[in-house]
This record gives sequence, C-alpha cells and structure tokens, in this order.
Amino acid sequence: MNLKHTWLYTIVLILFSLGGYLYYFQHTHTRVPLPTPRFTKRSLTHLDHSAFFKAEFSSPQEVTKACLRCHPQAAADFMKTAHWQWLGPEETIPGRSHPTRIGKRNLLNNFCIGIQGNWAACTKCHAGYGWERADFDFSEQENVDCLVCHDGSDSYIKGNAGLPAKGVSLLAAARSVGYPRRENCGTCHYYGGGGMGVKHGDLDDSLDNPAPDVDVHMGKNGFLCIDCHRTEKHRIPGRSFSVSAVDAGGMNCEECHGTLPHRDARLNRHTARVACATCHIPAFARQEPTKMFWDWSKAGDSKRAEDPHHYLKIKGEFVYENNVQPEYYWFNLSVNRYLLGDKVPSAAVIDINHPIGSRDDPKAKIWPFKVHRAKQPYDPVNGYLLPVVTAGEGGYWHEFNWDKALTLGERISGLPYSGKYTFAETRMFWPLSHGVVGNDQALTCNDCHNSGSRLNWQALGYDADPMGRGGRQ
Repeated sequence: MNLKHTWLYTIVLILFSLGGYLYYFQHTHTRVPLPTPRFTKRSLTHLDHSAFFKAEFSSPQEVTKACLRCHPQAAADFMKTAHWQWLGPEETIPGRSHPTRIGKRNLLNNFCIGIQGNWAACTKCHAGYGWERADFDFSEQENVDCLVCHDGSDSYIKGNAGLPAKGVSLLAAARSVGYPRRENCGTCHYYGGGGMGVKHGDLDDSLDNPAPDVDVHMGKNGFLCIDCHRTEKHRIPGRSFSVSAVDAGGMNCEECHGTLPHRDARLNRHTARVACATCHIPAFARQEPTKMFWDWSKAGDSKRAEDPHHYLKIKGEFVYENNVQPEYYWFNLSVNRYLLGDKVPSAAVIDINHPIGSRDDPKAKIWPFKVHRAKQPYDPVNGYLLPVVTAGEGGYWHEFNWDKALTLGERISGLPYSGKYTFAETRMFWPLSHGVVGNDQALTCNDCHNSGSRLNWQALGYDADPMGRGGRQ
C-alpha cells in the first residue's frame, strides 16, 4: 500500500470511528431543549427613608408605630405568619389522627432542647419585642419588630426577649430601612442554636457575600434570599423540617428550573427519583464549621478547658466538622415528628424528625441531609425526652443542677418528671437546600455508581448499585 492509500485509509477509519461515537452519544446522551426559565430576577429599588425620621426614638415600639402610619396593614399580615407566632399552620402530622399546630413554641429539638422556660434567651431571634414569658401577648401590633428584617444600617442587634441590644441607635436603623438583604435573614438563620452555622449546616455568614463556587445563586447571580423566597403579605414561602412535618407552603427547584432541567436526557431521567440538591450540594459547611454532635451529659465540669467548638461548661461537649459529605435518605417531603411526651424505649436512638419515604414510594426522592446527633435528658421511668429550663433563675446554666432544671421544666410544660433522668441518643435530620454549586462542581456519575462510595445502595433498598453488575433495577 503506497503513502496515498495509507492516508485515505486513515481518514476513512477516523470518519467511521467518529460516526460510531456520534451514534453512541446520540442514543445514550440525548440532548433535549432546556426549559424556558420560569424566573426573572427582580431589580429592587426601595424608597429612601432617611428624610422621614429626625429624632431618636424612645422605644422600639415607637419605631413600629411610625412604620404603621404608612403601612397600616403590615403588622396585621405579619402576625399571621410563623415568623411571629412560632407555630405553623394547622396540619395533620404523619402517623397522627388529629390536625395540630407545631413550631418552635411547642417542640423539642436536640440542640438547645426547647423554648419552654427559656423564653428570654430563645426569643432573641423572635421578630418581636418583649417575649419574656409564656403569656406573651401575640395580639400587640406595636411589638412587631420591623427593623430586624428591614434594617440596612448593619448596626441593629437584638438582645434578650427580642429587644434591641443596649447602645443600638433606633434612629439610624429606621432611617436605613429597605428590602431584606441576606444579612437580615442571616441575623437569625445563621445563628440558630447559639452560634454561627450550628443548626443548618448550609446557612452561615459565608452567604452574606459568597464566591461563585460557594453558592451559584447568591455568589454567581447575586440573588437575595427574597428572590427565591418571594414574599406576599409577609408570608415567606419555604418549610424547615426542624419545626414542621409536611411541605405545605414549601418551595422547590422545579418552580424555576422545571422538571427536566438538563440537556442530557439521561440526567433528566434521574430527576424523577433524585433531588436536585443531591447532585448540586455535594458537601455542606464548606466555609464555616457546623455542629454535628452535642453531648449534654458532659456539661457542668468546671475543670475542663472551655472552647466553643469543643466544650462549654453550660452546654457540654461538641463535635464540629467542615466540608461534610451529606447522608442520603428517601424523602417525600414529610417527616415522622417527635412531639412532647412521645414514649420511646430507652434502648432506642430517638429520631426527632426522621424523613419519610422509600424506594417504593413514588413521591420520594433521594435527598442529602445533615444529621445532627446528640445526647439529651430522658426520663427512663416515663420513657420520653424531657424539657429542661437552662436560662434564668433556677436554670441549669446558673445552678448546674439537672434535677432542679428538669423539675422546673415539668412545672412549665406540664409533662410529668419521675425524678429520675438519664441521657438518650437522638438524631435530627436537616434536608439541605443552600450552598448549591454549578454543573462544574456537581456530582458526576462515578461519585455514586461504578464503585463510587457516596451512596449506600443497600440502605436505599437496592441489592447493589443498579448500574453495576448484579444490581436490582
């Protein structure tokens, strides 16, 4: 074969191989048109209020009264929301026969345990003024805190019972009001549980001004919280499954991206059973550490060195972690919610809000979770978790006496305390939705399949990796 024939043969071989590849790609990586975006980012401008207020206010309630002169319906609307009431709408909790209302006001968790008896300390994050006792008057419009969401001065700080901290200039805050910024929402949502990033794992102050690779919506596209959580009459869409059991009033990625968001048909087939967050939130607490374990049984030791990320005498022992790989569970956007007084055998690990779903549940998808584990007070005679008073007179933080603090918890909650206590292991599940990364950082096929170790296929109801040899489809 001469040189000319060799080149012709080579060219034919290349074209044949390319044609075969294109045929394979077309049949295994079908490209489909992307959906028309359902979301257009708003350009927000807000009226400058600096000229409306000249003299310092005598109280925070006077600020609210001034706001209501021009916005007479605002407080009435806000007072219907969970941000004011700390209770969600009436709902039927899975496994329960009667509808009820739940929220921070009447639930236990495995962080600071509960608000009962700890009103003034917990309500630093209430969007109101003066919630110091159980008999707080939720009908007083002047106690609505407009500034916590609308301050633009970066100087407004809340203290005990939600009142402004000492030294805060109410005039400066009132003159600065505007649309809520990420910093306003983060004032409470970043610091739940008593510290930066403690509870959520996907919410911390790295989102105030994030780099594009920290969160693609906020960092690359400049979104504010209210661009996704679009509010009407002060009702903010979205559900936290730490304080709710079903998804009424929730929101999801599909509202903007549609149900078939990819050009690759094979990827689109995943969206029926795999949540968007599963691939697009490959890790959480990537900038700030988050609390993963809290052991209340170790509290009270004055001989141990104190460190907010390892040990505090008033709270016990902690484990914080950075750049954490999520745990994965089937989730149909409802949870089995532990309620005050629910009995559980002492040998069991008590799940506060285990996600509901399975491979056989057509409404369930595989979701990523932060799972927070703890050891907290438990009554071995009555068989349930105990509310405890930590802050204030007689509270554990002041006298370091568990029996006294639990007795106070009984008086306030009405839940009988046998006089005996131990510490039970508990878990709380936090579905992840912030810290979304773009396609270049999202999970790839091999992270989950072909010996990828990210998913526990047996725990998810499969014999093995469904893409591997021997996997049950």
